[in-house]
Amino acid sequence: MRRKIPSNTSLMAFEAAARHGSFARAANELSLTEGAISRQIGRLETFLGVMLFERIGNRVRLLPNGERYATQVGELLDRLERDSQYLMGQPGNGASLDIAAIPTFAMRWLIPRLSRFQQKHPNITVHLAERMEPFVLAESGFDAAIHFEHPAWTGMRIHRLLNEVLVPVCHPEFLTEGKGTIALDTLPRLHRRQNPEAWQRYSQETGISLTNPAIGARYDLHAMLIEAALAGLGVALVPRLYVETELASGRLAAPWPEGKTIAKTFCLILPEPIGLSGKPIQEFAQWIIDEAKMTTTVKP
Repeated sequence: MRRKIPSNTSLMAFEAAARHGSFARAANELSLTEGAISRQIGRLETFLGVMLFERIGNRVRLLPNGERYATQVGELLDRLERDSQYLMGQPGNGASLDIAAIPTFAMRWLIPRLSRFQQKHPNITVHLAERMEPFVLAESGFDAAIHFEHPAWTGMRIHRLLNEVLVPVCHPEFLTEGKGTIALDTLPRLHRRQNPEAWQRYSQETGISLTNPAIGARYDLHAMLIEAALAGLGVALVPRLYVETELASGRLAAPWPEGKTIAKTFCLILPEPIGLSGKPIQEFAQWIIDEAKMTTTVKP
């Protein structure tokens, strides 16, 4: 059955006029006459059977139906433009993947390793987008997600990659006077806003006494905590896998023990089994699973 969709010309004229609040400005943007814009919008209103603009002399104003439709049309045109640009940027024999990932994991673990994937598969382009919370993977436009294990992924194919084990880290200058485990309670502590009880749980697990575990500055992301620790603002309780490079180089120090429990588990989430997926996602899935196995922070 034929789709009941307005013409692209009418939609583009309407979106531009709605965005500018002016037929004249829309005409200038689209290199059309003001009359042509008016005719296209008139055809769109006739097609829909709904008035979108109120005409007041030489001025126009969006009606409530027009405001809602303008938002929807703008989002659709933006997505179509992004998708088209993705395709335009692909080599003739190439492929692309759209992966949703937790931002700090992407910045601190995945991106530093992506060059190895590109060396093995130069014809596959990996596009990354951040997603802080679980979402419906089906029909999301993403080929896969890298996220925490969560009930929201029920029905998806979940491949466990890495365990999140927290460790306190600080700038080495905090330890120049011979301070060690005993001094932890006297140092300023930094918190991740979404995990306010982390320090209290760490104290219970390790037996290190903390007078007031909740005191200290709060940040939204682990990436912010790490930067704050590097700036000498305090001790951050962060996943060890995020700071291996800084610990190895001496930019951060971790004289205290790790927490004893796994905070969360990072997983690769796919909509179907690897063997039934397209070749590009098969290559990426096998690569990231192998990379995770080589990471020393993997726990059985």
